Amino acid sequence: MPDGNSSISGEQADAIIALALAEDLGEGDITSEALLSPDTQGSASILIKEPGVLAGIEVAEKVFQKVDTSLVFTRRTEDGSAVKPGDIIATVSGSMLSILKAERVALNFLQRLSGVATVTARYAAEIKGCKGKVYDTRKTTPGMRVLEKYAVKMGGGENHRLHLGDAVLIKDNHIAALRAEGTSLADIIRKARENNRPGITVEIEVTTAAEAAEAAEAGADIIMLDNMSPEEMSRVVAAMPAGIKTEASGGITLETVRAAALSGVDIISVGALTHSAKALDISIEYGGYDLRVL
Repeated sequence: MPDGNSSISGEQADAIIALALAEDLGEGDITSEALLSPDTQGSASILIKEPGVLAGIEVAEKVFQKVDTSLVFTRRTEDGSAVKPGDIIATVSGSMLSILKAERVALNFLQRLSGVATVTARYAAEIKGCKGKVYDTRKTTPGMRVLEKYAVKMGGGENHRLHLGDAVLIKDNHIAALRAEGTSLADIIRKARENNRPGITVEIEVTTAAEAAEAAEAGADIIMLDNMSPEEMSRVVAAMPAGIKTEASGGITLETVRAAALSGVDIISVGALTHSAKALDISIEYGGYDLRVL
């Protein structure tokens, strides 16, 4: 199973930041440019408004530096830290015109990534003491995957495939198409392994205990148990040969994740870590006033 990234690639982050700044600045900040002199200096604090887990402080710093390399950005808290209302996680000083140009994009990244880290931490806390770990999926915001998967790691989760080339994952649609041609589950797994690079991880989705047993016999590395009850998963896990991992998948929520984990699976994949995470409330404070950037 690919482990994903626990740090942000400079090249990938820079490309995402450049796109976000181009999207927001367009032809420039005509309001600030009309009202402020380039010589006007100031400072701002980035303020936490609700409890959560921080992610994206490095990205926020890169945003300010991309807009103006003379800005001084000082981190007070690092990614992966628990934060609470009133915490100042960073300060930035220098040209007010530059700070105003960068602030919304910096906050967008911080709020989104901290939201992902926060919800991941909640899922991880629910299964504390269990063997399995919470994993993300590819249900990410287009263009933001590497950052959102980084945020999952900051929240105590793990990364599933970063992209389609990371590992073989034979889903129900693959199986349906090949079954129509008379191909058995064992032959599907064998074909996937033979037509890929040596050592590639082969995972297959199953919906019954019988399919799980067939997949194990055929040598799958990971068996995804799709929408099975915790009781069904427990029986499948108990019957698995050593060395084969199992994954719980399908509609897992905060209310059901512990029951899934208690079945003994190794992996619990949760699309909600990224596709449904609520942005963490973070704002920028200038001169003692809390200004939310619209």
